[in-house]
Amino acid sequence: MNQFAVEVHDLTKRFGDFTAVDEVTFSIRTGEIFGFLGPNGAGKTTTIRILLGLLRPTSGRASVLGYDVERQPAEIRKRIGYMSQRFSLYDDLTVGENLDFYGRTYGVRGKQLQMRKQFAVEMAGLQGRERELTRNLAGGWKQRLALGAAILHEPQMLFLDEPTAGVDPISRREFWDLLYDLADAGKTILVTTHYMDEAEHCQDLAFIHQGRIIAHGAPEEIKLENMEGQVMEIDCDQPARAIKALQELALFPEVALYGALIHVVGDDVDTHTQTIAQVLSQADVDVRSMDLIPPSLEDVFIANVRHNGTGTEQRL
Repeated sequence: MNQFAVEVHDLTKRFGDFTAVDEVTFSIRTGEIFGFLGPNGAGKTTTIRILLGLLRPTSGRASVLGYDVERQPAEIRKRIGYMSQRFSLYDDLTVGENLDFYGRTYGVRGKQLQMRKQFAVEMAGLQGRERELTRNLAGGWKQRLALGAAILHEPQMLFLDEPTAGVDPISRREFWDLLYDLADAGKTILVTTHYMDEAEHCQDLAFIHQGRIIAHGAPEEIKLENMEGQVMEIDCDQPARAIKALQELALFPEVALYGALIHVVGDDVDTHTQTIAQVLSQADVDVRSMDLIPPSLEDVFIANVRHNGTGTEQRL
């Protein structure tokens, strides 16, 4: 078996004068969950479309499961499952009818289709709801059903394009439990997301911004090797007032709210501890604690985006 399920080298896609994917290089090991992390419009979906053989790259090369994306797209599509950003099933069909439709589309019929339908229904937790209209399912259940439809033909690899967008946190957690089970069974999974908590659960991860990969590695490696500056976490009674005061100080490139806490990011933040305390005291902010902490993935992503330029152009 090939060590890598996906290999991408200097992949570029231009639409006229606009560059949507800019010399992207990465690889995905067979059997791992690979996360593609970036904001909406960063180039994630365009990259996936190229890997699926739906778009021709302007330059560069890529292979999926050993097949060239330009010369052998039909061979790739036989062996992969795909979930798009938008819910892809038919609301006016029942759970069972959707699975029948997609199973036959993938060439699964007869007893094999019945067995795969049963597996998909059990995996999605929809036993007894096979005759329910899909439109009546909550968002989390719909996504589980869509995942079940995507694996009816037992693909070697899954491409999931922001599969949990708009889904509540509990349903997202349950969906990821299904992904772990599939990875444990040997499936290779590429999942795009803009949720930092989901990115933490990937075995390998790439940050993409304005069509370029700006960091790549295991989540812990990225936090250790790609963070520029220190992170100070502040717990105080009036975070909005504190943020305004610290931003007016203009010493730090990033001052932001993380839940109920404030993260101050910059070079040598620890040397400014006394200044920070004085500024917050003058703003009548009561500080409960102020500590240097290891960076979160969100801290690292924001720092890398800032270093590479924020940019304002819309990407595909």
